[in-house]
Amino acid sequence: MSVCNSLFCGECEIILKAMTNPSSSSAKKSPAQRVKQWAPIALLATAFIVFFATGLHEMLTLDELARRYGDLNAFIEHNFWISVFGAIATYIVVTAASLPAASLLSVAIGLMFGWAIGATIIVIGATLGASILFFAARSLLVDFFRQRAGDKLNVMAAGFRNDAVRYMLFLRLAAIFPFFVVNFVPAILGVRFSVFFWTTAIGIIPGTIAYAFAGEGLRSIVAERAIACTHNIAPCGQPFSIGDIVTREMLIAFILLALVSLLPVVLKRLRKSPAG
Repeated sequence: MSVCNSLFCGECEIILKAMTNPSSSSAKKSPAQRVKQWAPIALLATAFIVFFATGLHEMLTLDELARRYGDLNAFIEHNFWISVFGAIATYIVVTAASLPAASLLSVAIGLMFGWAIGATIIVIGATLGASILFFAARSLLVDFFRQRAGDKLNVMAAGFRNDAVRYMLFLRLAAIFPFFVVNFVPAILGVRFSVFFWTTAIGIIPGTIAYAFAGEGLRSIVAERAIACTHNIAPCGQPFSIGDIVTREMLIAFILLALVSLLPVVLKRLRKSPAG
């Protein structure tokens, strides 16, 4: 019980009741409180609009990256920090809006920036984007997020009650639930934002490195395709085959992801071994 009190909001039940019945408390809210309540929702709506209005959804394919690789590479070389912050902002948008493009975007960032810088960009963008969704789940969208969580809410509630920190790290490392679900369920269940924030930032590092490393491994293939596209010759415009993208780095990345998924199980066994 002490663990629960130290890691969860002290007024967790009161917060949940207020969120599930916002109309009862909305009349008592000050203008500043109303802004705080609506801001995450406005950011989510903006994220959707920006993603599709700027054509980012059309660029997130390997074929399109190959066509634009030369231009993107030149832009990054001459505008490095603008490119870094732009990539972070893009990842924030994709994560906050829960768009099904995060994996390919991670590979693309690793491709353009290399695995080390790319992984740093992804961790920052994913953590900030997840934080926006976290606050949105505590605002007027709580009923919507409860419905999306479904039975997962009850399953995860027990884990958070027992030990929020370890369970958050386990969920981030093992990825047994979709990333976006782990972004809003902790908010609904009253997990402290500070716990959510740092466990997300730490927990996603291994998987992030794997995806970024896979992206860097595609450089030679994408660069070759980009040269073909500048001359408008084959294989430009032809879809990438499995044989094209299965590189040594990609295989290493898959192995890393497999090891990451097994890490929580190994740690659990190690914790039990002294008692056994």
